[in-house]
Amino acid sequence: MITSFFWKLPASGDAGYICDKFPGESFKLENILEISTLDKIIRWLVILAIPVLLTVGTVRFLISWDNPSYPEFEYGRIAPDLFGFSDEERLQLAMDTMAYLRRSEPASEVIYMLEDLRIPGTDQPLYNEAEIGHMIDVKVVADAFKPAFWISGIIVAGGLIYLLAREQTRYFGAKTMMFGGLFTVALVLVVMIFMFLAWNLAFTVFHNIFFDAGTWQFSYTDSLIRLFPEQFWFDFGTIWTVSILVGGGLIALVGYLLSRVWA
Repeated sequence: MITSFFWKLPASGDAGYICDKFPGESFKLENILEISTLDKIIRWLVILAIPVLLTVGTVRFLISWDNPSYPEFEYGRIAPDLFGFSDEERLQLAMDTMAYLRRSEPASEVIYMLEDLRIPGTDQPLYNEAEIGHMIDVKVVADAFKPAFWISGIIVAGGLIYLLAREQTRYFGAKTMMFGGLFTVALVLVVMIFMFLAWNLAFTVFHNIFFDAGTWQFSYTDSLIRLFPEQFWFDFGTIWTVSILVGGGLIALVGYLLSRVWA
């Protein structure tokens, strides 16, 4: 059966309307003819960049989150340390560790901040050699999120400004926002389902993506685990994914509303 995609053929002196690939939608023919290959490339770049922007942006926000900091918020929810840190000591050591991650210098230049930390009441280093090595890797990854944030942000902002600034591509730009938000929501829902159904596997997969195997696993008595136990990271992952979900949903909603205005 042949289905016509034409709702109304253009008549003489009438721009007319033609149905695009999405059933139930119509576009002015004159605007369709104005959608260039460059516009379509920009659309896909924006759609792909939106989840990247929200993902790395949320991580950078959680690292910089202060007053109260994320550890301060989280320590009010999880069990106290079982091996001797008081609540005050644990929070201070966690804050000292977060201060290292917030520094703008490369990890090799500021790792001394962790090497100089001591277990309270002793002259014993807080972190052993393996933990120090992992924290160098953590900062390298966290620092790589900064350029990823700015690059994806420039793509999203620049692409949307380019599409929304021109009357003939405004509807196209609004739909780009909507599809980018929906794409983000779909991706993060898959991740959340995976995380909640198989947390241990998800945690392992995540770490193996960013770190060499065997460099990120420690004893329960090691300081990194005492300061940042598994529940700490589960809650971090929950806040991370829910924030991305909300962000993607809001972008999709704004895009949908704008598309209604410019339809």
